[in-house]
Amino acid sequence: MIIYTVRPGDTLDSVARQYSLSPALIAADNGIISPLVEGQSLVLRQPVLTYTVEAGDTLSSVAQSFGTTENVLWQNNPLLGGRDTVYPGQTLVMSYGPPSLGTDISLNGYAYTYISDDTLRRTLPYLTYLSVFSYGLNPDGTLVPPRQDDGRLIALARQYGTVPIMMLTSITAQGTFSNELINTVLQSEALTASVITAAANTAREKGYGGIETDFEYISAENAQAYIDFVSALKAELGPGYTVFTDLAPKTSAAMPGLLYEAHNYPELGEAADFLFLMTYEWGYSYGPPMAVSPINNVRRVLDYAVSEIPREKLFMGLPSYGYDWPLPYERGVTAAQSLSSREAIELAAYQGVPVQFDTEAMAPYFRYTEDGTEHIVWFQDARSTEALASLADEYSLGGIGVWNIMRPFQSMWSVISGLYGINKL
Repeated sequence: MIIYTVRPGDTLDSVARQYSLSPALIAADNGIISPLVEGQSLVLRQPVLTYTVEAGDTLSSVAQSFGTTENVLWQNNPLLGGRDTVYPGQTLVMSYGPPSLGTDISLNGYAYTYISDDTLRRTLPYLTYLSVFSYGLNPDGTLVPPRQDDGRLIALARQYGTVPIMMLTSITAQGTFSNELINTVLQSEALTASVITAAANTAREKGYGGIETDFEYISAENAQAYIDFVSALKAELGPGYTVFTDLAPKTSAAMPGLLYEAHNYPELGEAADFLFLMTYEWGYSYGPPMAVSPINNVRRVLDYAVSEIPREKLFMGLPSYGYDWPLPYERGVTAAQSLSSREAIELAAYQGVPVQFDTEAMAPYFRYTEDGTEHIVWFQDARSTEALASLADEYSLGGIGVWNIMRPFQSMWSVISGLYGINKL
């Protein structure tokens, strides 16, 4: 796998000729739907083995003939869109050779219930787990269900050999995280028991393979109550179910702040099966312009996390999006707009500006001016994905969690599947 940076004058055809690849293959691996932009990164993968579909073939029969799986064929052939329709004369990539880092990894992806079938099907072949966002809490200890039924996501996940995980959050019926609500629940044995029973019963009835807790803004005095909650939830679910717990990105045990103080890394690490490190949102809607996940900041979180929690239990957060800030930035006034990586490239193409790359943050960015206002856009691309995803191997982590999978980002999946084999349970 090569990560190529587009130069002035490059076209899809010229890059393809330079590396003896099909333009259609490069386009598929990168989800390209717009002209190339100077500074844009492209994933280039050289097939080791291909197969031409014959009359009577099905995707399943081809996979069986070559001793592989449909999920691997979907990973190798993004144009299939996660669907099993093939036709005579179609060329399928059977193998790209062994992953460059030589190891297998577990991947989790986060989705809201309104994700499109098309995006979900394209993504599920790459996922070990699918965390469905989310169930919230009522003051009486009952659950707030997702705004749309989650049965569709659970059923589709199972079709692709992906374990669906039910997310349990401290979000109210009004759709916001509540410090008051989560602290009230944790301080009451009766409410805690009610939430745990309701969550476990819902997970079983719906067909989930586990539960992930994302309780934010817990007061420091309730840190032990949260540990006890996670332990009791795991015990209530019993064998065969997986418990994830989300952790704010701390760099030390005594890190101050409402997001951090109640997240006791070592004890939550003992209570849960896996811990998801929310290593993103340094650059965020109301913050100063910067990379969403600067690699130097991510490393500081990982350095602390692996000193407190077994490495194989840790999932590192990987963002799939960016932000567009109007300048000058004014705290409390400026609001950045979220955009997908594909939208960022399309915006750079429309504005006619090159993409630049910050080697300290290991993230791409560009500037443009519209209606007299200067903007700066920080986003994710193949280079930043490779740099961040490689940390999972460097730190011997259990997995990577992608926040979130709502918008297409094919080059990210091409990079990850080029680096690792992906576990299917």
